[in-house]
Amino acid sequence: MLQLIKDIIFGFRFKRAVKKADRLHHLTHRKYMVLVINHKLEVLSKQELRKFVANGIFRKGTTVQNIEQKALYITL
Repeated sequence: MLQLIKDIIFGFRFKRAVKKADRLHHLTHRKYMVLVINHKLEVLSKQELRKFVANGIFRKGTTVQNIEQKALYITL
């Protein structure tokens, strides 16, 4: 029962993150991704990801392509 409640909450948060990514994509025409970072759903653009990788926010050896493959949702 507890897992069902967690899944419902995750689904609600995921839908909200997808809407945010679509809205930002429509405004800026950038590619946005929904990622799980520190157990939270984050909406980041590909340009922001490049900056994070270059500044060493992610582990050494991590590339934008690796992160993009693990994204839950990607705008087109």
